[in-house]
Amino acid sequence: MLFWLSKGGFMMVPIVLCSIFSLTIIIERILFYFSLLRFNPQNITWKIIEYVRKNKISEAVDLCEKNKFYITNILKAGLVYYESSREIVKENIDAAALYEIPQLEKNLNLLNAIVQITPLFGFLGTALGLLKGFYAISEKALSAGGIAQADFALALGQALVVTVSALSVAVIASIAYGYFTHKVNFYILEAGRAANELLEALSQRRYGSEV
Repeated sequence: MLFWLSKGGFMMVPIVLCSIFSLTIIIERILFYFSLLRFNPQNITWKIIEYVRKNKISEAVDLCEKNKFYITNILKAGLVYYESSREIVKENIDAAALYEIPQLEKNLNLLNAIVQITPLFGFLGTALGLLKGFYAISEKALSAGGIAQADFALALGQALVVTVSALSVAVIASIAYGYFTHKVNFYILEAGRAANELLEALSQRRYGSEV
């Protein structure tokens, strides 16, 4: 790491900061999504729907309380208004989703920004390195009448170090962002499916009680 910092020049500072931020986000998101693995969304959703169909609303709410994660939190928001109209239940589910979904997407926008901006630091570092090399050539040519090949090679090496470092950070962050986005989309589909099943079960329960 110190080697790369010394060889890459001052443009390595923002690149290193981007790498630290991206690594922090990646680790935090991995731990968060890993924490969801202890739940079985399909099984829990099925149990909640069965309780609702059997008119055991309190048991369904208790199950949500004992298994707190994004789906149960969304379903619980609808269950507490089970006696209200379908529209009110749906409004409360949507309101809960507006809180829960951003928790699934937390810091992903920042990670995407790192993917976009890090290569720019690399390109800027490359341009500055080449500019430094050409300036060294012109200086030596004017003073000694020769070309400073060593100075140009040093500047070119610095430019390449910055470019490689920036692209490495961007590639890793991009792969992580793509994977996390896929996970979030899957979780959103799960939540939407569970919410629709709950609304249907509540509608059937209400219709059955009126018959």
